[in-house]
Amino acid sequence: LAGMHAVIVGRSNIVGKPMAQMLLREHCTVTVAHSRSRDLSALCRQADLLIAAIGRAKFLGAAHVKPGAIVIDVGINRIATEAGTRLVGDVDFEAVKDIAGAITPVPGGVGPMTIACLLDNTLAAYRARS
Repeated sequence: LAGMHAVIVGRSNIVGKPMAQMLLREHCTVTVAHSRSRDLSALCRQADLLIAAIGRAKFLGAAHVKPGAIVIDVGINRIATEAGTRLVGDVDFEAVKDIAGAITPVPGGVGPMTIACLLDNTLAAYRARS
């Protein structure tokens, strides 16, 4: 990660800000953007690592992704379809998958890792108890 330019779209206290701190510790150049950032597409296209945590279904599309970039979609949104509802991320997966060097799907991407880390932290807390 050292030397990569990471763009985080979303400034929440749960994902955006902590992710920025983690990436800074790994020696990334970090830009935190949001839905009201000027020329968001241009900012995102600078990213070697693009993290979407904005909370809007399919908000980021092909115009936001630099070819070969790593795209991590943290968003989880429920949308209505003719067959009912389904989960989608903040990134339009179909529009971006052939542009990105790697992309996490929604569902099935970040969610299982979140659960694994939660279980690991729970076990560590149990072992550390007095």
